[in-house]
Amino acid sequence: MQSDQPMCSILARLDRLPPTRYFVQLVALIAIGGWFEFYEFAMPGGISLGLTQHIFTTTSVGMLAWNSFASFLASFFLGMFVGAFVFSWISDRFGRRSTFTWSMLAYSVAIFLTAFQSSAMVIDGLRFIAGFGISVQLINNDSFIAEITPRRWRGRYMAFSIMVVLTSGPVALLLSWLLVPHRILGLDGWRWIVIIGALGGVFVLFIRRNLPESPRWLQSRGRHAEANAAMERMEARVRHELGRDLPQPDPEHVEPVVTRGSWHEMFSPLYRRRTIMLSLFQFSQTIAAFGFITWVPIMLVREGFAIAHSLEFTATIALLAPVGAALGLIFAERIERKWQLVGTAIGIGVFGLLFSLARTNWSILLCGALVSLCMNWMIAIFHPYAAELFPTRIRAQALGFTFSWSRVSSILVGYAITFLLAAHGTVGVFSMIAIAMLVIVLAVWIMGPTSNRQSLEVLSR
Repeated sequence: MQSDQPMCSILARLDRLPPTRYFVQLVALIAIGGWFEFYEFAMPGGISLGLTQHIFTTTSVGMLAWNSFASFLASFFLGMFVGAFVFSWISDRFGRRSTFTWSMLAYSVAIFLTAFQSSAMVIDGLRFIAGFGISVQLINNDSFIAEITPRRWRGRYMAFSIMVVLTSGPVALLLSWLLVPHRILGLDGWRWIVIIGALGGVFVLFIRRNLPESPRWLQSRGRHAEANAAMERMEARVRHELGRDLPQPDPEHVEPVVTRGSWHEMFSPLYRRRTIMLSLFQFSQTIAAFGFITWVPIMLVREGFAIAHSLEFTATIALLAPVGAALGLIFAERIERKWQLVGTAIGIGVFGLLFSLARTNWSILLCGALVSLCMNWMIAIFHPYAAELFPTRIRAQALGFTFSWSRVSSILVGYAITFLLAAHGTVGVFSMIAIAMLVIVLAVWIMGPTSNRQSLEVLSR
């Protein structure tokens, strides 16, 4: 059935669509790509013992020591920084669907080749390529989901995608526990963990045919006929599922101006405050995420707790990640996203300081669980919030620029924690995290706009 709506109302037609299983399926397919990227985040900790037996060392010093485990981690973050800062424009230029496919394939090929290498330098180079592909993919996925979901349900759909991808952490840790100590078919267990991570490239070849290109992106590029065709296919699927006619579009819907975006537009008077706010957020939230998830087991052992208890705590935190994202899913459209970010930042700061002062097992577990829930709730809400604040023509570039600041802090925070832990103990570390959360509270409170249930075109005009 052909739509009788005029061409200029394509985006109004999209935003008026009701929630259906069709949108859940679309978001789940895109989230599958993100699942393998988040699997990569959790994988290094699980395979570290296998890598450091024969290839990498934990005792090398110097940033240019290729065979140090630190270089294994740093090469990945450097690739992410380059991908986010320099190449995020690829999604705005070539489209969400194409970028989804090719960035995933680049990551998967690099990771698959890594599984068969024994040279530290080659592995570091492949990790750089993998980080590059992952950063482009993550930025593209947020733009993709934000643009193809109706405005009234956008936050819930994006929080759902984050809940899906965060299940990858527990899976990666479980597989590492099962496989790393063994050799299977002549390959070390850690290599099988890496091969499993490369399966995303296989999945993407099958699922891409079921993904439409973003009608918003097509229209922003002046490709009106293709945008209309993509919109008609989406309408047909929703209409078939509902078994009835669709509601009429909002005649007051704001349509975007068809123009090419430019890198400097994110610093124009209209978007400058948002760019600064998101950059501060990204830099600060990584201090909490990296400092808590990566360093807490070490801090617990330093405070006298048994290694077994520390590992149990780490496993519990990993299992709570999807639960925190589920809170974001539940409240995404019920509470303004801006204030959810403020609230979760306050929670991370307060519960983190209580965690640093706790001395009993139950109090440590309780405060740590609350930090984890707040942190993953924040992640689930921040992804839709950031993707809402810029126009389609520069959405990926702006997300990439602001995201790159998180890679800067991920490199610096390890050195800061090492100093603070030695000089002031866990209280010093969590005081730094609390200060980072205060920066988020002030930045979002002062410079962050409200966004719930608003059209992307209204938010970015």
